Amino acid sequence: MTHGYTTGTGTNPESEPESDPESTPVFGIPQQRQVPPAEAPVETGKGGGRDRYLDLLRSIALVRVVVYHLFGWAWLSVLFPSMGVMFALAGSLMARSLNRPALGVIKGRLRRLLPPLWAFSAVVLVMMFASGWNPLKDPDMGGTWWGAAKVLDYLVPVGAPPYPEHLGSESGLLESTWADQAAGPLWYLRAYLWFVIASPLLLWAFRRVPWATLLAPLLLTAVVGTGVVTIPGETGNAVSDFAVYGGCWVLGFAHHEGKLKEIPRYLAVSGATVIMGFGLWWASGHLGPDGWDLNDIPLAQALWSFGVVVILLQYAPSWQELPGRLARWDKLVTLSNNRAVTIYLWHNLLIMATVPMIDQLYNLPFMGSDAATSFLDKADTFLMFVLIWPLIAVAILAFGWIEDIAAKRRPRLWPNGAKRGRRGLA
Repeated sequence: MTHGYTTGTGTNPESEPESDPESTPVFGIPQQRQVPPAEAPVETGKGGGRDRYLDLLRSIALVRVVVYHLFGWAWLSVLFPSMGVMFALAGSLMARSLNRPALGVIKGRLRRLLPPLWAFSAVVLVMMFASGWNPLKDPDMGGTWWGAAKVLDYLVPVGAPPYPEHLGSESGLLESTWADQAAGPLWYLRAYLWFVIASPLLLWAFRRVPWATLLAPLLLTAVVGTGVVTIPGETGNAVSDFAVYGGCWVLGFAHHEGKLKEIPRYLAVSGATVIMGFGLWWASGHLGPDGWDLNDIPLAQALWSFGVVVILLQYAPSWQELPGRLARWDKLVTLSNNRAVTIYLWHNLLIMATVPMIDQLYNLPFMGSDAATSFLDKADTFLMFVLIWPLIAVAILAFGWIEDIAAKRRPRLWPNGAKRGRRGLA
């Protein structure tokens, strides 16, 4: 089954135009103007500018991921399939980069992905070890050195990084499921890594048999995502993730290669609508514990995400700057794209960090009445929503510059595209 975790800039004065496709960001998420997951501002293909429409889509996808993990609203997976969009944009960027030697492109992607992951992993592992987790004694890991070696997935996510489902106590500073919540979204990095490794072969196949390559992931999802064939354990999860989002990744190829524009718009949109309708019909008969949460329904997720991505890319304008009222969001779009990896990695742990902060409000003198306590009980999720954004800002300041170092750029504390007299950390 797929996981419940759904887990860009044209006028950025701080972003030097990059002619080197390998310098694009990680997991479909630009690091230059700012993904993905992977990458830097996207070039429009016309004049080498940044495609702000794609940057805007990434920013919306990131915000939707954070809001989904905060509130858990199932309908958000239908409103905007963030992960499908992010994988599609990453696929488009990967196709553009593969005009260069494939091995160099893959190494470049790893170089951009791994250092931010290492910083996150160092913090999370220290917290888990300090809380008493011992991989050698964890029954879920077999209690052997071989099982404990899975911790290396925190360094290179070829598999799912392990973590205890419960750690500490309910009365502790963080609730006992904090490790599960913090490390859970790392499945995305594993999926992104395997898509990157498979991309040279996938792109070769797409250029020869485009329709077969485009539809094969949907057919694979119909096999492994519906119970026709069951692959146990994390291997099954990895195969399912690859199948569910593989169609979106290859749609990114189609977008870059111009194949989507060759299909009449009415035909592409009509076909996408039929696919989306079938996905919702399938979901209606296979609702999970959270109802219409498509993250629990692999085939519905694959079909719905595929259809939405087709429509978004069919209507994609080539914006070198955000138009009209969207321009007021330019700096935030630039910042979120430049720090997409950081935001994605840290947001769930930061959500957990809001809980003890809110708990301190109960100790205030004017919170002694039952009415005040009841109000705070009802408003806790809203308060988490208010607190998460400044916490994300702190994470950007504390760890975001690692994305610049990984991309061999001068480190910047707050790369939102605003003009400054002095640049970088200086």
